[in-house]
Amino acid sequence: MKAIIHSDGGSRGNPGPAAIGVVIELPHKKIEIGEKIGIATNNVAEYRAIIRGLEEAQKNNVTEVECYLDSELVVKQIKGEYRIKDPKMIELASKVFALRDTFDFIVFISIPREKNKAADKLVNMALDTK
Repeated sequence: MKAIIHSDGGSRGNPGPAAIGVVIELPHKKIEIGEKIGIATNNVAEYRAIIRGLEEAQKNNVTEVECYLDSELVVKQIKGEYRIKDPKMIELASKVFALRDTFDFIVFISIPREKNKAADKLVNMALDTK
């Protein structure tokens, strides 16, 4: 089964209160996740969002996935085009790599922020809740 994942992470302050937003489009349903993740940087939130999306895809027996993120940095790090120096980012990227290897097909695509509005909206809704 194939899924399309749009994920986003953000923080208010860097680091600051952070949240993730994930939209997973499956053949017969759509899953939307907006969650606070505590205090984190924008990049940590971006990684946490794609990890959450991939974990949810696994739970739904997805075998093929297209991942759309508006963080060019994270996409290039996952693809091996940029080195990862920060120990926290290395740890998060390792989780993505482990999850990546459980799918038959997976691709990570960097998209403009304007094309990721649904995931971004979930981030802001989570941040706005008390």
